[in-house]
Amino acid sequence: MNRKLLVIGCGGVASVAIQKCCQNSDMFPELVLASRTIEKCDALVESLKGKTKTVLSTAKVDADSMEEVVALIRRVQPYAVLNVALPYQDLTIMEACLSCGVHYIDTANFEPENTEDPAWRKIYDKRVEEEGFSALFDYSWQWAYAEKFEKAGLTALLGTGFDPGVTSVFVSYAKKHYFDNIDTVDILDCNGGDHGYAFATNFNPEINLREVAAPGSYWEDGKWVEIPAMSIKRGYDFPEIGQKDMYLLHHEEIEALGKHYPEIKRIRFFMTFGQSYITHMKCLENVGMLSTTPIDFQGTKIVPIQFLKALLPDPASLGSRTKGKTNIGCVISGEKDGKPKTIFIYNVCDHEACYRELGSQAISYTTGVPAMIGTALVLDGAWRKPGVFTTDEFDPDPYMDMLNQWGLPWVVVENPETVE
Repeated sequence: MNRKLLVIGCGGVASVAIQKCCQNSDMFPELVLASRTIEKCDALVESLKGKTKTVLSTAKVDADSMEEVVALIRRVQPYAVLNVALPYQDLTIMEACLSCGVHYIDTANFEPENTEDPAWRKIYDKRVEEEGFSALFDYSWQWAYAEKFEKAGLTALLGTGFDPGVTSVFVSYAKKHYFDNIDTVDILDCNGGDHGYAFATNFNPEINLREVAAPGSYWEDGKWVEIPAMSIKRGYDFPEIGQKDMYLLHHEEIEALGKHYPEIKRIRFFMTFGQSYITHMKCLENVGMLSTTPIDFQGTKIVPIQFLKALLPDPASLGSRTKGKTNIGCVISGEKDGKPKTIFIYNVCDHEACYRELGSQAISYTTGVPAMIGTALVLDGAWRKPGVFTTDEFDPDPYMDMLNQWGLPWVVVENPETVE
């Protein structure tokens, strides 16, 4: 069987996913690494020489160009494409996979690069009115491909990172093994790490800052409730980290879980932030640096948030500086055998241990490892069926087993602290 994998993207998450694929060489005998910046791919291949049985090669591609992606897929002839490029490029790569008849996997759902594009804005405004949440990213654009992938006999696996990805699998695992009915889910994302910079983001600044600055929202009683950005704050005592402040954000796995588990009465997502991060972000937002609308600067068109990205530390460079741990998981409440039940299912990841293993900080590690796992399950058939799916729609057991095997062990705590 052809198990050649084409990986598009070569940033921090991609580097982890690629290295984990190389550790799992029986599943991934051949990888082709492609990026607009082929030098990154070449450097990673050079660093892996003599360390893996996986056959590695590189290619240059502009993932914004449908023609280039199609030409690359036809030349490489992979069994599947792992998209760890930018969410802006999801639809281009999905279209190319359909055109070439190969399976598709990604870690984050589509959002537009230009939020002022009239064609996108018309559809977006209609969705805001009908659905009630104003986030710039949502699954509707990719779910719209479900019939095409089904008819083509191809699998598109969306969002196999940690959140989304592992957190959704945690919910499906809990439903299978711990609950008859689930009433509430609180997804908690805590980064207790310290990189020493006054301000930096732990993953792509464009995506991170847009996500945090947007209005928050949560799912309750079958509909969205939207709130002003960062307006709901809670404290939580995270195992192995301690007490942290966290804020309610909109997040994409809420959309999928609300659709696929209609019994759940409320789903929320919280992320921890220190006051320094919030102060810097608010200042940048107030002066327009988070804008995605191009402006004229000395005769040149620039996008403010992309210029800011160029000024900030590259998230892939934070590994050697970052100390501390992450704790990401789900507090889930419901009923089992007629009695109320609550569990906290989570993973703790150590930044310094990640750097020792792969030269990465834990944020990239916790996303890159599940990218490999989801891809492996599509390749071996355990998670392969025609259509477009999120990770909560498959049997969670093989995914959970692989988390333990490949560096993200999880813990289940009964009767944990809950979020008010």
